[in-house]
Amino acid sequence: MCLVLGQMSVGAKSLEMFTTSETSLVSLIVLATFGILGWGFYRAKPFGKLGILAWLQSVVLISPWLLLFGSFVVGIYINTVGVLFLLVASTGAYIWLGNRLRASGQDAVIRGRATEMSANSAQEARLAEKIQKPAQSPLNPDVVPIPDEELSAIRGIFGIDTFFATETIPYQQGAIFKGNLRGEAEAVYERLTSSLQGRVGDRYRLFLVENLDAKPVVIILPSRNDPRSTTWPQKILAVLLAVATIATSLETAGLVRGFDFFTNPSRFREALPLSLGIIAVLAAHETGHRLLARRYKVRLSLPFFLPTLQIGAFGAITRFESLVPNRKVLFDIAAAGPIAGGIVSLVMLLVGLLLSHQGSLFQVPVEFFQGSILVGTLARVVLGSAMQGPLVDVHPLTVIGWLGLVITALNLMPAGQLDGGRIVQAIYGRKTAGRTTVTTLIVLLIASLANPLALYWAIVIIFLQRDLERPSLNELTEPDDTRAALGLLALFLMITTLLPLTPSLAGRLGIGG
Repeated sequence: MCLVLGQMSVGAKSLEMFTTSETSLVSLIVLATFGILGWGFYRAKPFGKLGILAWLQSVVLISPWLLLFGSFVVGIYINTVGVLFLLVASTGAYIWLGNRLRASGQDAVIRGRATEMSANSAQEARLAEKIQKPAQSPLNPDVVPIPDEELSAIRGIFGIDTFFATETIPYQQGAIFKGNLRGEAEAVYERLTSSLQGRVGDRYRLFLVENLDAKPVVIILPSRNDPRSTTWPQKILAVLLAVATIATSLETAGLVRGFDFFTNPSRFREALPLSLGIIAVLAAHETGHRLLARRYKVRLSLPFFLPTLQIGAFGAITRFESLVPNRKVLFDIAAAGPIAGGIVSLVMLLVGLLLSHQGSLFQVPVEFFQGSILVGTLARVVLGSAMQGPLVDVHPLTVIGWLGLVITALNLMPAGQLDGGRIVQAIYGRKTAGRTTVTTLIVLLIASLANPLALYWAIVIIFLQRDLERPSLNELTEPDDTRAALGLLALFLMITTLLPLTPSLAGRLGIGG
């Protein structure tokens, strides 16, 4: 079978001009990177040791790609083993610097806390009366405030060694408590939550978050505002979408085999193997989410699959049906799906490439491998000189793995409640996640001028996934450096999967004639 993707020819003069402009672009990227690093050092220097350590973390993350692009400029091409070594070394250095940064930060916090407690002792005495008389603010008459006896019980959970509350502000059906955090956020949250449950039972939820001034505040809301479970109509919709996804995966498999499954259902057996491969990737993705959610006792809704004829499915929309304890849990649950689906897809791709030989079932044009930097590079490493001809014989697992990687990469886009958006929110916070959502939408709208698929995803995000995930109960405790490194690696693999190889770079790698 032959998949005809089109023919492309470039004259010698045009190719030379393209190569020159590409080299100039890479040079500009390298110069811009040095400028960003210099600006970062200038901003970090006033913060002393902590600032320099944080700046060095950004340096070690950028270094592998800086070396890779810089070597292209001077005509040195690093092989796959070298790139992997740079990635591993960069990740290790990032984690080591993170440990040093936390240790130095804890020392600074202890010294600062001692000074703050000494300076604020008089202020706390003056505020004692104010705490007993909460500030008043206009209330919506339809909103029922916390009863006075319960509000008094809630105020009793605060203390000088946890969270010293200085002001109470009515908020929706609950209250906001401003004050000073007196300890590590995770330990303070656990003590406050335990004390709250002991005083008022399970009727209220405690959120430890930052306000607009980047200062810790405690928000108390009734538990009746918790996320709702999936309704029966929604469950029926989820089942219908799952059935539609099975149908579109069979249609995609049929198109890959060269026939229309909907008009030739009798050829079911021919489409079934490829269809099962696509479904296996989707199942692995959803299983990853649910295993981690069960570990942390977080409830998830049924997956609402997004069927499509292009690749079988674009993944699924899954929402939280219970509150997320903290940003670490948000990261683990969000990242588990793409990691599981990505590993299954990557294994399928590599096994398919290893099993590929002259006379394999599928014969694809070499341009097929130019559609992805990651897939093209791996194919060149495994297939070698076979990539230099116009057609390449490949095993069916190669096609399934490629489709699976695309599904995984699409869900890793850093926008809204997509897995990538949740990962960014978990690592960098809601403000950064909001900015990456807007940036992603802009990029998709620009890319839609050349690829209608980008417009489809922009519409999906705008109407279904544009909102950020609701705050975690403990929004202050950030994921550790290992999770941050994994998140950056996942986002990088997303980019390398979706970005195509330029004809010039493909020629340098020996992909195509």
